[in-house]
Amino acid sequence: MLVKVFANLRQICGGVTVEVSPDGDRVIDVLDKMIEMFPALQAEIFTTEKRLLPFVHVYVNGRNIIHLDDLETRVKDEDQFALFPPVAGG
Repeated sequence: MLVKVFANLRQICGGVTVEVSPDGDRVIDVLDKMIEMFPALQAEIFTTEKRLLPFVHVYVNGRNIIHLDDLETRVKDEDQFALFPPVAGG
C-alpha cells in the first residue's frame, strides 16, 4: 500500500510517499507497520493510549477515518491512504 505523508512526517519517513506492507487490513495495521519502519513516527501521531493525537488526520480514499470506522477502518492495497500531522500556521 502506498501512503502519502505530509509536513514534518516527510522528514521522518524520508519522502512524500511510503510503501507499506501491513500485517492486516485495517488502518491501525498500516500505522503499526509504519511505526515499525519509522519508530519516531509513534510520538508524532499517537497518544500513549494508542489513539490518534488531536488534529492528526488519516484519510482513506479522500474520507477522514473519523467518519468511517476510525482506526478499525478496513483498507485495500489500491486505496488512497494519506496521513496528516497537526499543522499550525497563520
